[in-house]
Amino acid sequence: MSDSAPPAGLVIRRQEPDRLERAHGLDLNLLHPWGDLTTPFHGAWCVLRPGDLTDTHQHTERELFICMSGRGEVRTPDGDRHPIAAGDLVLLPADTDHAVANPHDEDFAYYAIWWQA
Repeated sequence: MSDSAPPAGLVIRRQEPDRLERAHGLDLNLLHPWGDLTTPFHGAWCVLRPGDLTDTHQHTERELFICMSGRGEVRTPDGDRHPIAAGDLVLLPADTDHAVANPHDEDFAYYAIWWQA
């Protein structure tokens, strides 16, 4: 493993836990803006602390969760709770009411990526 500068074009962005901001019921760091990077999607690194529950919401975009650590659950308005954990992927269709909860005693972290359907 080398500590040298990466070659031109290779960009590494660290998680930067001290730059998380509290919004919508969780701690997050948006992936954009990120220099001159332009992509057809948006995203955020999301961390739910024990007991956190995001705002119930929906959007016109499709959304993918890439679960990185801990455990949580996706909640739907009909009261269903769908357990998710590190290593899981969750794909939400557009216009789907949902919230994410962490009823456990450790942080739950995931990347959320969304794009126009």
